[in-house]
Amino acid sequence: MRRDQVDLAGGTVIAYGHYGRPFLVFPSEQGRAWDWESNGMIDAVRPLLEDGRVKLYCVDSFDAASWSNRSIPLEDRARNHGTYEAWVLDHVLPMIHADCADSFGGGPQEVATMGCSLGAFHSVLFALRRADLFPLALGLSGNYDASSWHGWGERGDAMYFANPVDFVPNLNGSHLDWLRSRLSILLVVGQGQWEDTTGSLPSTRQMADLLRDKGLRCELDVWGHDVPHDWPSWRSQIAHHLPRFV
Repeated sequence: MRRDQVDLAGGTVIAYGHYGRPFLVFPSEQGRAWDWESNGMIDAVRPLLEDGRVKLYCVDSFDAASWSNRSIPLEDRARNHGTYEAWVLDHVLPMIHADCADSFGGGPQEVATMGCSLGAFHSVLFALRRADLFPLALGLSGNYDASSWHGWGERGDAMYFANPVDFVPNLNGSHLDWLRSRLSILLVVGQGQWEDTTGSLPSTRQMADLLRDKGLRCELDVWGHDVPHDWPSWRSQIAHHLPRFV
């Protein structure tokens, strides 16, 4: 299986596979680009990678300076997240497009997003904000309300537009119609250990309800009470679901 590491200004990207549908993969909280490999996620979908059905682009997180930084208020965390978003859009995505052009030819390819835990939040947020670039998002065990992460301080526009549970209820008009025609989201969560204490189980259900209330394509898959908030669960879930999308 092909593995290529690229160090861009601001972070690292590791590409797995030689061909196939491109996925931008976000790590769990404060994770690095190699976290999926280190925790067996790459091996879980190795047949898809070796068969040329999917190519994964795993990136570093920026959480330590944004959502995980409890010393600053939510609005500042959201502004710092904007730096991460800019890095992904201005540096990572052009690299993915160039790499895909070498394989597929033609113009930029559509890129799907995927992540677990805080990576699921990023996956869904990027797709909601830029469905023109990311028309499919897979979120495993996500908490989609950033204000619940030891949040404090006054909240303004930066936080509103970076927090799905804030802005999704207010989607309307032609933009909502376009999202309905463009975007698909899969939310997966277990009912085992830590899925409740992390807020992932209630938040995933809430997010699914918000998306469905707006007529957006959302599939909710709730696994059993023996499925905890942990890598073994996510390995099983991604091996189960990813083949449907590639």
